[in-house]
Amino acid sequence: MIKNLYPRLAVLQFLQFLIWGSWFVTAGTYLQQTLGFSGREVGMIYGTTAIAATITPFLVGLLADRFFAIEKLLSLLHLVGGGLLFILSFLTTFSWFYPVMLVYVMCYLPTFSLSNALCFHHLTDIKRNFPRIRVWGTVAWVLVGLVIGWLRVEDQALPLQIAAVGSLLQGVYCLTLPHTPPQKQSSNLWQTLRGPEVQQLLRDPSLVVMIISIAFICIPSAYYYSFVNSFLNEQGVSNAAGKMALGQVTEIIFMLALPWFFHRWRLKTIVFVGLLAWGLRYGLLILGVYLHSEWWFIAGISLHGLAYIFSMLSAQIYLDMRVPVHLRSTGQGFYSLLTLGLGVFVGSSIAGESVSYFTLADGTHNWPAIWLLPTCVGIVVALAFWVFFKGRQKA
Repeated sequence: MIKNLYPRLAVLQFLQFLIWGSWFVTAGTYLQQTLGFSGREVGMIYGTTAIAATITPFLVGLLADRFFAIEKLLSLLHLVGGGLLFILSFLTTFSWFYPVMLVYVMCYLPTFSLSNALCFHHLTDIKRNFPRIRVWGTVAWVLVGLVIGWLRVEDQALPLQIAAVGSLLQGVYCLTLPHTPPQKQSSNLWQTLRGPEVQQLLRDPSLVVMIISIAFICIPSAYYYSFVNSFLNEQGVSNAAGKMALGQVTEIIFMLALPWFFHRWRLKTIVFVGLLAWGLRYGLLILGVYLHSEWWFIAGISLHGLAYIFSMLSAQIYLDMRVPVHLRSTGQGFYSLLTLGLGVFVGSSIAGESVSYFTLADGTHNWPAIWLLPTCVGIVVALAFWVFFKGRQKA
């Protein structure tokens, strides 16, 4: 057993999500209110994560599985990413901001799958132990959200600079992590990807239904990350970033409870409830607008933990259990490609277009109309998953 493995991996996840949480939620407010970007431009900037996720996580995962130690790849990507974040904090035009952001997310997104693959490599009993490690990422997200809300800097470049410092710290810290070498295989890469293990996975209807469902649920997910902060600020909600951190508080609760549900519920039930929660939360936001009650907004935000943990994290653990050990990084990269890639690309594009379409003459937005589509998508995806997913085992 590697000495102090648990706290070392916990710090890895903490810094990983501190970087992301510092800017990702509040950037929509900064880009629209301070830099004057349109809803379409904001959607395009958030959509860079999708473009990057279709390219780099899968390819970097292949490199990690075949050629390079994971901790060294993580260090390089975070150090480069920290420099790019500092540059972004000083850019004020879309023509410059967009391409630099694209390069940044091409560095950052592979670190999600690589950090998870590193944890999976060293942990035993992943279903029980990984949620205990991953929860520290959510703790970081909550803390940085509360700090940014308390500082009232959601419309400033400071969150990008906080993320830059976190990225540089992570780059140095990754060099201290347990060595995670590539898995040596006698066959070449093409033979491995065409091998019987991979072909069997691609013919598994339950796995295919799971991946497609998670990819589609990224549509309502994109609405949340891109525009809920702007929505709350436009509705006059004070300390919007701090209140959005409530979603991560519930994420901590459900993440710690996930092993309990794994032992008592079928995987199908867990994921179905998570998918359904993605749709219902936007219905609560609509109710809050019509009833002029902030409590409905808080209720919708609080469903984030149930939605994210039961659907996306459960699917990620399920995928790791199904793929061959020597393709662990590749499998996580493929998951990122379909979800953060194709799913977020479609979701961010639709979200950006709908926000632009429902922008009113005075610059405000018809938010009930905007939230209607993610409400319907979440409910339909959940029902389709329940009908077509045939796995009967407990998680």
